[in-house]
Amino acid sequence: MNTFRVFTLLLTFLLTACGGTRGPLSENERPPEIQISEAPEFRLGTGDVISVSVWKNPDLSVRVPVRPDGFVSVPLVGEIMAGGRTPAEIAADTERKLSQFIRTPKVSVIIEEIPSAEFQNRVRVVGGVAEPKSISHRDGMTIIDLVLEAGGVNEFASPNGARLYRTVDGVARVYDIYLSDILSEGLLDTNYPLVPGDVITIPERRF
Repeated sequence: MNTFRVFTLLLTFLLTACGGTRGPLSENERPPEIQISEAPEFRLGTGDVISVSVWKNPDLSVRVPVRPDGFVSVPLVGEIMAGGRTPAEIAADTERKLSQFIRTPKVSVIIEEIPSAEFQNRVRVVGGVAEPKSISHRDGMTIIDLVLEAGGVNEFASPNGARLYRTVDGVARVYDIYLSDILSEGLLDTNYPLVPGDVITIPERRF
């Protein structure tokens, strides 16, 4: 038996051994379940424009963009951090600072323009696919939907080495994706629903 045939048989054995033998994933190995009605809370980014209104104090109300440093300028209180925060968080911070000057201030923050949403709302797949993609998230989109959008895995891909990178409660998490099992075996337990900001990486084999 020549060396090439031995190598081929060994490779076939390893690929067979790696597929279809894993048990069910534990809760810690899976991303948190997403409720269909659940929408990720939008957080402001650079270039977004907000309107800050102070009840009964129109002179303190202002329409401002979020600067590259993440701050906005509000009359009387000065700098307020807005980048990476929700409108409710910005309003609460502004009220807290205004309370030094006004009794029980009431502040509302409304998003006027959200150019940053174009990037925050995206999902991405890179690595061993026909065409790496960064596309807008759509409700109901799953791992396999994004991989198919990218033209499927390429001939050098190692699908069962795929990973999902997701921020959960402000912490970056990594989850295994058994993409070969999804594509070849129809095992859909790691065909997770996607949320905005998700990144899928698919490694390529090294020979």
